[in-house]
Amino acid sequence: MDIKIQIRQLSVSYNGTPALRSITLDIYKNCITGFMGPAGSGKSTLITLINRMIDFEEGVRYDGEIRIDGINVLDPAVDVVALRRRIGMVFAVPLPLPRSIFDNIAYGPRLKGITNMTDLYAIVEDSLKKAFLFDEVKDRLMTSAMKLSGGQQQRLCLARTLALQPDIILLDEPCSGLDPISTAKIEEALSELKKDYTIILVSNNTKQIARTSDYAAFFYMGELIEFGETPRIFTNPSQKKTEDYIQGKFG
Repeated sequence: MDIKIQIRQLSVSYNGTPALRSITLDIYKNCITGFMGPAGSGKSTLITLINRMIDFEEGVRYDGEIRIDGINVLDPAVDVVALRRRIGMVFAVPLPLPRSIFDNIAYGPRLKGITNMTDLYAIVEDSLKKAFLFDEVKDRLMTSAMKLSGGQQQRLCLARTLALQPDIILLDEPCSGLDPISTAKIEEALSELKKDYTIILVSNNTKQIARTSDYAAFFYMGELIEFGETPRIFTNPSQKKTEDYIQGKFG
């Protein structure tokens, strides 16, 4: 497998309090890597480092390396704006723009200078299809995105991310507030998207990690306890703490 992201000896602290401790981890291209662990284990901190969103927080210090295609994205000389264009992000709470469904998807491409309506429509249709949403909204693209259900809004946010043509997608608890049917549609979309994208899925739902991911990483108290292929992690974990977490004994 080709390695897309190399994380080496990564440590993070907030105002002197450690959040991640010497993490070393490889993320493979065109795979879904699931990050699991109880709240406060460092999962979300790690993905905000990958796209440098952590830079907006105060009192943060970090050491180590995160290399994407060989380039250390923690280097101060890195163009952070260009980096974030390559890395799509979907949050736990869907945040559609108070505009039409079409304009939500077209917003990013328009900022990149694409103004031809034929081109924009092609991008919107392709992005919505990849997010498994097009068939549900194709007849109301000009209606407000705020009228969509929660699950549809989350898939809209995924489509909006895809319209920017990233090569990495980060998802932070994307199904935390969704019903099982909406969750299944998100997971179905992800299983198709990994053919073209490298995906990291953060979830407290171990069953979702087991269903969806190719590789799983278990974090606890800022440490990476175990990492490996998902079937092995869930059937034969090498660490007792991993086994206890998967069995629901804590977390």
